Amino acid sequence: MADNQQKNIFRYDFWLLLGSFIALAFGLLILASASMGISLHQYHNSLHFFYRQVIFIGAGIIISITLLRTPILFWEKIGGYLLLLVMLLLVIVLIPGIGKHINGSIRWIGVGPLTLQVSELAKFGVVVYLAGYLVRREDEVQTSVEGFFKPLIILGLISVLLLLEPDFGAMVVIMLTMLGMIFLAKARLWQFLVLFAGVMALMWILAISSPYRVMRMTSFLNPWASQYDSGYQLSQSLIAFGRGGIFGVGLGNGIQKLFYLPEVHTDFLFAVLAEELGIVGQIFVLGLFSCIVARALYIGRLAERAEYIFASYLAYGLGLLLAVQVIVNVGVNIGVLPTKGLTLPLMSYGGSSIIFSCAIIAVLLRIHHEVTADN
Repeated sequence: MADNQQKNIFRYDFWLLLGSFIALAFGLLILASASMGISLHQYHNSLHFFYRQVIFIGAGIIISITLLRTPILFWEKIGGYLLLLVMLLLVIVLIPGIGKHINGSIRWIGVGPLTLQVSELAKFGVVVYLAGYLVRREDEVQTSVEGFFKPLIILGLISVLLLLEPDFGAMVVIMLTMLGMIFLAKARLWQFLVLFAGVMALMWILAISSPYRVMRMTSFLNPWASQYDSGYQLSQSLIAFGRGGIFGVGLGNGIQKLFYLPEVHTDFLFAVLAEELGIVGQIFVLGLFSCIVARALYIGRLAERAEYIFASYLAYGLGLLLAVQVIVNVGVNIGVLPTKGLTLPLMSYGGSSIIFSCAIIAVLLRIHHEVTADN
């Protein structure tokens, strides 16, 4: 009996944990290669960003250990308060003198040497809140129009605040994740079709009222037509993919990271990977993320079968959040989506991104622990 109790102290999803650690380690390796040039140029230390990323990962692991000991019931109770905090911070970051301007955007709140990218907290907070909403209003979501559109009002408010920063990439990730969670809650299909028609109509109005803005949004369709203007980042990214071929030019031997491709250590880390490790490296990373997302969805399914409804929606939402962010980041890098700033989870440089990515994995592991320990 004592041995069985000892074994049940903490059960975890081995493959999720292993995949996450490999992603962190592999991302650190690629980041070191991608950031050497810009680190040396800006800070006279070729490993400046590498050392900072190690600190971020350490902080993420410490926070994750705390979250592993936090019951899932805690998140269900604070979902509404967390959403209010997110909304408040999204407003505060827009106040002059508080929000930090970086590359033309106001997405960060600084506290001494520390900065918080509010949109990262917003992604996590919205998933926690919506999971609770779908539990409380499950019948309403499945049977009435009001239940479907109520969370979309919150989505609209958050989207407006994110566009004011501007952070279009985070808005897209949150929108697709929320719609995915509502779809999994078995909302009626015709409601999604009506919403899609409304979005298409809005885009058509935008095209009529501001052709220049639409031209900038669609420049990714032919970046070579403006390769020294709005298509510059994408054209340089595509050059990196072309140079990489099947096996790449070798780790550390890439050229595009040497001041040709902007944001190589954040938004375009995947392009550096493609140049240096080729298609083989791309398949490895995409396979790694596929494993992580598949385990997240599997944990959600386990929770659903065990009738842990909030935990199942939370796991599904976090899995979708990771999947959408990877798809958008890679899509931007290969030119099938408009160029917008969005990091690659667990790999790109950034304290907020790394910490919240680790937090997502920790919450998923906690769900797996609670479901398997009680069944």
